[in-house]
Amino acid sequence: MNSTRQSGVATKAQSAAPTTTRSKTGPGPATASGATSKNGRVSNGMKEFLWQISDIERGRVLDLGPVSQATINFFIERGFRVSTEDLLRSWKEYLTTEEERLRKAPHGDEERTSQAKLVEKFLDTSLDYPENTYCGVLAWDLFDYLDAELLPRAMERIYRMLTPGGAVLAMFHSRPPERFRRYKIVDNQTIEALPAPTISVHARVFQNREILDIFGEFRTSKTFVARDQVREALFLK
Repeated sequence: MNSTRQSGVATKAQSAAPTTTRSKTGPGPATASGATSKNGRVSNGMKEFLWQISDIERGRVLDLGPVSQATINFFIERGFRVSTEDLLRSWKEYLTTEEERLRKAPHGDEERTSQAKLVEKFLDTSLDYPENTYCGVLAWDLFDYLDAELLPRAMERIYRMLTPGGAVLAMFHSRPPERFRRYKIVDNQTIEALPAPTISVHARVFQNREILDIFGEFRTSKTFVARDQVREALFLK
């Protein structure tokens, strides 16, 4: 099943003609068929994401998960430029560094910085891209793990860096996952969710209304519900 905001994602932004190296995929059905192998799963959200950006010549894509050479190669072969920023890992490493700084501070100088200030300092060097840089952002299940203070500020940055008509693909767990995973693209409609060392504990399960609120600035959306208790959400700027 799917839920849509405004007109849904079937209306694509105007863009340049596709290059000869691009393979254009059509929008998928509203319900994914589930896992295709132990770690692979059909992703109609990915299929729709690729369809939305397929006509953009020399477009740029930002992957906010751990670096995957398979994902990088997938987009390069289709004429895109790819940037990666493992935002969750960077945030957790930043918090660890701050805790270590406080631990080593001279007695009496251990004043703890507020969470809002920590977020502000972190974003001084993270997600720091010019406006209208990327036509697509892969957020994977990042938002399920981000701290409540960081999430809205990160969304502001993501919205700003997207080009008009740009797309964000995110996934939300309907229940806490059994373990932490990283993701890579296999083909136009298949991704792999690979077990990985835990970076962060799953923070929350979002309701549909909360997901729409997170992406409140975006003009349209579509949600796909799969059999593995994961909701895929596609949002357009």
